[in-house]
Amino acid sequence: MSTELSLRAQNRIPNAVVHKARKTRICVTGLRGIPGVMGGVETHCEELLPRIAARDSDLAIEVLARRPYLPGQRRAWRGLDVTPLPAVRHSHFEAVGSTALGILYARWRGAQIVHVHAIGPALLVPLARALGLRVVMTHHGDDYNRAKWGRFAKFMLRTGERWGLARADRVIAVSPSLARRLARDYPAAKTRIRYIPNGAPALEADTESEAEILARLGLEPGGFILAVGRLVPEKGFDYLIDAHRRSGTHRKLVIVGDADHGSAFSRKLEELSGDTALLAGRQPRSVLKTLYAHTDLFVLPSFHEGLPIVALEAGFSGAPMLLSDIQPNLDIGLPERHYFPVGDVEALAKRLAESGSAFAIDSAALRRRFDWDEIADRTLAVYRAIME
Repeated sequence: MSTELSLRAQNRIPNAVVHKARKTRICVTGLRGIPGVMGGVETHCEELLPRIAARDSDLAIEVLARRPYLPGQRRAWRGLDVTPLPAVRHSHFEAVGSTALGILYARWRGAQIVHVHAIGPALLVPLARALGLRVVMTHHGDDYNRAKWGRFAKFMLRTGERWGLARADRVIAVSPSLARRLARDYPAAKTRIRYIPNGAPALEADTESEAEILARLGLEPGGFILAVGRLVPEKGFDYLIDAHRRSGTHRKLVIVGDADHGSAFSRKLEELSGDTALLAGRQPRSVLKTLYAHTDLFVLPSFHEGLPIVALEAGFSGAPMLLSDIQPNLDIGLPERHYFPVGDVEALAKRLAESGSAFAIDSAALRRRFDWDEIADRTLAVYRAIME
């Protein structure tokens, strides 16, 4: 008879306590927090982690949030523990500093696995391994290509990628082209790399009606072009505003999103927008649901993405789509007509002059390719593999 069964037979330990003792604790770090925190990594974790928790009751998953974005104490949410830890809100040091604290906290909590998201936080993967933790690292995209970073920051992000690939037990890449690139650049890590894509979150209805939401924003169904994302240079919203103005279209341009930190670029967009574009700020997903459903065209003009969740949201909602031709956008697999040369204002203006009906998509096919339940199954398999 096993030790566990013997203890039960002798009534020395209640069943619930025995069950709790064998749980595998997984701490997740590198993100700002969930639920309801803006960002692609945050949306990814908000959809993925509760699904994993629901699939395996022997996992105790704790999300290590940053207190500036999610104040308060530890709370339970959809089968997860969400623990806000202290963090200094700073564009250059916030992610690395909070991840370092998160890894030390994970060790103190007795975690077996740390799941690190993004290549900046991956600088701390060697620390986690030195403390005896097993590590999964999700690579969400080549963040060193973001325009906002200077030379030193880009060097550190490349170092984070290199250290993460060298030391993590498993590396998840969110797009097939990224997985291929990592296998080529880091051949020693090839057998530890897994392609597991993003999906898109469920968008719930608001207490406001769709008509009320559109009226509040001054919009008509089918009378606007929509873009969604953080107000940062790599999203390309400045040249989108220029292209929209040159296109001669009568549809209003609506840009939904906000900046993480006050920036000169967000102020520049306010100056450029004039009367032709509406900077709608950050909006809840319920409002996005209405905007996706009633836009004549969704546009993503980015210079840099991982696998863009906002494009999947729009596509799942049936919005016509036009994307820049960067590789992560091409990885979505739409027909050629849905892409334009990134950064080409004239080419984009010409496409914006067309009716959105020219860019209709097969939303059902997109849903089948990027299904969160399958994504959760594949990620859970990664956790189980490194615990064997």
